[in-house]
Amino acid sequence: MRAEGVTRTPAVRTAVVWDALRSVLAERTAATGREGLDIVDAGGGTGGFAVPLAVLGHTVTVVDPSPDSLAALERRAKEKGVRVRGLQGDAADLGELLSRDSADLVLCHSVLEYVEDPISALTAVAGVLRRGGAVSVLAANPVASAIHRALAGQFDEARAVLDDPSGTWGDRDPTPRRFAADTLVELLGATGFAIGAVHGVRVFADLVPSRLVDGEPGAAESLVALEQAAATHPVLRDIATQLHVLGHRS
Repeated sequence: MRAEGVTRTPAVRTAVVWDALRSVLAERTAATGREGLDIVDAGGGTGGFAVPLAVLGHTVTVVDPSPDSLAALERRAKEKGVRVRGLQGDAADLGELLSRDSADLVLCHSVLEYVEDPISALTAVAGVLRRGGAVSVLAANPVASAIHRALAGQFDEARAVLDDPSGTWGDRDPTPRRFAADTLVELLGATGFAIGAVHGVRVFADLVPSRLVDGEPGAAESLVALEQAAATHPVLRDIATQLHVLGHRS
């Protein structure tokens, strides 16, 4: 998947997630016999994932607490000539906003870091998924945060990330919590999901200056290939900026 516009860096940062989503979409399409799936994007904001999914022919609903983000989502969808339903609410509200067993896939990207209770949010996700449906969870990784703080010369904050159970580096940290891969797996298991693939996302992309990606012919494609190779590497996966886990409702 290529980025739109001048810079290719955003596409590099999401390539691994899109690879995983394409596999899930193919599996669910084959299993259901429906080319268009019902997808919910919890915390989907302005539609970075939702709108491309709608362009592919799927029925997409975004649930997000920000009315400004939902307005931007509507504009983005209109520009692409598709319709994406926007509902104001939090991930934990899915059961109140949507019918039970109504979704084939739920995206839960950069959400668990901010909700009051991750277990309640994932329980709500499980409630709206049909049997065989999947959840795509993307969350910030504390190990990567420690690396990035150290590279910025904030050595005390880097150590704080490693010592803090929530994986934060202090009161000024804008991210309330971060999750190691085994923690995400435990959360999904505790809410009834069978665990699928686990990937590291943005292993190198956040460390490479964007000028190297955008200014060199073929650099973006090469970096995507590197990210894809690193995504399941037994060591590199666990230092990625984000961790991506697929869960399946049995």
